[in-house]
Amino acid sequence: MRKGAIEIGAQRYRETAGRHYEDFVVGDVYEHRPGRTISEADNSWFALLTMNTHPIHFDAEYAARTEFGQLLVCSPLTLAILVGMSVSDVSQKAVANLGWKEIAMTAPVFVGDTLYAESQVLELRESGSRPQQGLVTVKTIGRNQHGTVVCEFIRTALVWKRGHGPADA
Repeated sequence: MRKGAIEIGAQRYRETAGRHYEDFVVGDVYEHRPGRTISEADNSWFALLTMNTHPIHFDAEYAARTEFGQLLVCSPLTLAILVGMSVSDVSQKAVANLGWKEIAMTAPVFVGDTLYAESQVLELRESGSRPQQGLVTVKTIGRNQHGTVVCEFIRTALVWKRGHGPADA
């Protein structure tokens, strides 16, 4: 068998990604790579798509007159990128995200910043009503290129057990 693949026939493999419920261990930390540099287009499009009309996100002259002195990345975009970066390690085999809590934006994120993230497994619990699934709770920390923590949050996902999800068919 090849790493990241399952054998489905003679000399035939199917790529696989993510972790089943049984693959998680409380205390494990996953470093999510690659990093993601946020462009002005990313920020402007996100502001437009979400109808965020605050000029600090897309009006460079306005932003220059604020305490930040430059365009500020939309906070929900920062959160969305960090969640997305964690999918391959945390929720690639999830049924659903069940919630986010304790979301903290701890430092500003600017156009041109590169985000890096890591997630630590906090809790595992088998589902009482869905025996083929379990709940995985992680804390994700996002840092910029300087190592400054810019965002932290806790997320719980409902994850398939091995042999039961649609990716196992």
